[in-house]
Amino acid sequence: MASRRMTAQQVVSVLFESSSDHEYETDSASEAEEEVQDSGSEFSVRDESSDDEATLSADEGPVLEEDSDVPMVQEPAAERLPIGRPDAWVAPNMEQPQLPAFTGFPGCRVNTENFLPVNFFELFMDDIFLEEIVEQTNLYAEQFLRDNAARLRPHSRASRWIPTNLEELKKFLGLTFLMGLIRKPSLSSYWSTSPLMATAIFPAIMSRNRYELLLRMLHFVDNALALPRDHPDSDRLFKIRPVLDHLVDRFSEIYVPGKEISVDESLVLFKGRLVFRQYIPSKRARYGIKLYMLSESSTGYVYNFRVHTGRDSNIDPPGCPPTFGVSEKIVWELGRRLFNKGHHLYVDNFYTGVRLFKELFRVDTVACGTIRSNRKGYPKELVCKKLEKGQCSALRNDELLALKFVDKRDVYMLSTIMMRVLHLWLFGVRLPKCANLCAS
Repeated sequence: MASRRMTAQQVVSVLFESSSDHEYETDSASEAEEEVQDSGSEFSVRDESSDDEATLSADEGPVLEEDSDVPMVQEPAAERLPIGRPDAWVAPNMEQPQLPAFTGFPGCRVNTENFLPVNFFELFMDDIFLEEIVEQTNLYAEQFLRDNAARLRPHSRASRWIPTNLEELKKFLGLTFLMGLIRKPSLSSYWSTSPLMATAIFPAIMSRNRYELLLRMLHFVDNALALPRDHPDSDRLFKIRPVLDHLVDRFSEIYVPGKEISVDESLVLFKGRLVFRQYIPSKRARYGIKLYMLSESSTGYVYNFRVHTGRDSNIDPPGCPPTFGVSEKIVWELGRRLFNKGHHLYVDNFYTGVRLFKELFRVDTVACGTIRSNRKGYPKELVCKKLEKGQCSALRNDELLALKFVDKRDVYMLSTIMMRVLHLWLFGVRLPKCANLCAS
């Protein structure tokens, strides 16, 4: 197909070529329940990149220009459907929906001047919460001794248990953190008296027997409240649920993220036995526990997170539309505390969907991300369009902008963050600009 160079003003008037003679190819997998192991996004603030889809670079960002020459194809006129219909995908125009203004007050809510590392720890694990751990630990020890009184020997370690307190718990946590810096082959090695192995701080703070006994009795919740494993509301994280909930609350209370935020996955290294342990070869850890995280794009601060336990279909966050699938519910749960503040959310193709972006726009949250071509509601005429390498095309439906561009393969995007000019980057290589696809 012949091509010619156009000015930015001429591009606006060009409609898209008919794609009726091109075959539509896509997968029929369900969008809501599918688990993607190697999905990721360069919008993420994490080090590891997990999506081989081309993405916009968060550091470079969109570059706005008034006029530029863009390689486009001459396209015949197409029928324009009335804006407002669910299937009304039309050529981009200069009429842009009003984007919500950012009304948040980002930054740390605590004065951290002259803070020591221990002070930052105390921001998230305060004495009130540590006292709850002390209470639950003493409760479990009491239950254990009562239930096993007939089997315990008089001189066993457990029979010498005495209730712990806040001061001792802090010593226990301090020694546990120190073990992450001083690596030894076994737990008992930290209390070794050998000149080659000895570390004097450990026996000076606490005896080995007492440390191991505290480790044995440490608890965060009353086991008597646990539901049977076959109960539909059973929680695989029941024993640490108070810790997770407390951290999520403190993360959101101490710091408010800026306008640009991201939802992505992270893998915490863990090689032990666990029913919901994940294997993702594209991640740095490969084996571990998967977390869904909402982070601030500029700093990497984790504002909210959720542990994947293999039962994410039970997610039912407040205010979530009942028709949402699993991936959409994850985004809604992580981001609901930041709705109605004008945030810009970036996601990868595991989460991106027409239905999700429309609902986010209704709560004053705009979004952008790569998308799978078989997502429900994504314009098939855009997927079918035949493009040469370096060319791009777009369609619009109210606040939604669907974009396709070609590098080594077809890449699809969906956005409610309107930009006048897109500079697309793929693995450090600048692609041709797609100018004036939508209003600035």
